[in-house]
Amino acid sequence: MKIALGVCGGIAAYKACEIVRLLEEQGITVQVVMTDAAQQFVRPLTFAALSGQKVITGLWSAGAEQPNLDSAVEHIAVAQSIDALVVAPATADTLAKFAHGEANDFLTTLFLATTAPVIVAPAMNVNMWEHPASQANLDVLKKRGIRIIEPGSGYLACGMIGAGRLAEPETIVAAALEVLGVSQDLAGETMLITAGPTHEAIDPVRYLTNRSSGKMGYAIAEAALRRGARVILISGPTAIAPPEKTEIVRVKTAEEMKAAVLKHLPAASIVIKAAAVADYRVRHAAAQKMKRRGPLTLELEPTADILVEIAARRTPAQIVIGFAAETEDVLENGRRKMQSKKLDAIVINDVSQPGIGFDADRNAVTIITPEEVIEVPKVEKSEIAQRILDVALKLRKADRKQSPAPAPVR
Repeated sequence: MKIALGVCGGIAAYKACEIVRLLEEQGITVQVVMTDAAQQFVRPLTFAALSGQKVITGLWSAGAEQPNLDSAVEHIAVAQSIDALVVAPATADTLAKFAHGEANDFLTTLFLATTAPVIVAPAMNVNMWEHPASQANLDVLKKRGIRIIEPGSGYLACGMIGAGRLAEPETIVAAALEVLGVSQDLAGETMLITAGPTHEAIDPVRYLTNRSSGKMGYAIAEAALRRGARVILISGPTAIAPPEKTEIVRVKTAEEMKAAVLKHLPAASIVIKAAAVADYRVRHAAAQKMKRRGPLTLELEPTADILVEIAARRTPAQIVIGFAAETEDVLENGRRKMQSKKLDAIVINDVSQPGIGFDADRNAVTIITPEEVIEVPKVEKSEIAQRILDVALKLRKADRKQSPAPAPVR
């Protein structure tokens, strides 16, 4: 998702830095658009560093002497690419331009060009805020469907006391997330998620593993955090940086992953086991590096089945979702695994299909529950993560409805 953040000239412009940071934490791409006046309070480089995006500072980004013709129509491209326009702080001047349809800089032109939802958070002197002209402009914008985040009251930078202080960044970001449909519907849940492969030693320098990259498990962890959950991520060896605020537990072997899962299982309300744990390990790994001498035979033994261990220890209130990589009889094998391991749902990945699955950014899966079969076509793994969390939440709500109400205390 992408938001354009319009920053206007005023002392509250520094608070827009926090707005960028909070949106970035939610995985939202932020395109900052600054008015000329805003650049007198905060330098564009600050927003570029925070957002990782180019900061748009005018219609003619290359300057008046050598105008960049691409930038002259950039407002159309930005207008079409964003999911919302947030203006914070919005000055009295900008409110007037919005209300009267003026388009003499990038921000006002973008405002007219976009069909995305618009959120405006005004900040100004109390007398400017209360002036009939400002209030009339606000009324016009409200009637046009623009969402206004009312300013707070208190001590203002000008020395006066009253309304006009920019709303808190958290309030503005919450409104933006609501408009985008990013829900905090997993708040209060503790998600235990496993991700990545395991490495089973052959000798000190060699190991058995599989093609899992960990991308799916990490995508689920990131999506769960955005939706308000506490996330414990138990990860095999991967090259992926964990999402901020994740409680990361790093392991290498199947045995280490089993120990970590069972240790954290009591704290979890929802378990999603996306890791591709090795099914076998070398029975007797060599203590020293083996020399190359010709054909080599390895004696393998099964690793522990972590899902079976979870099933033996889970409580009735816990939701457990497993994964299965299949190449044939996908639905039948998936249902069999779900039933035998007492899962609430299973995500089936047909790894025989080229270009999806292991180490890819896109995948196509089938999610099976006792009540339904959900086919998810080839999409980004971030979207699959959301679909899996939707199923987990649906199962959680169904479980709560079936749970008997506590007896009244007498």
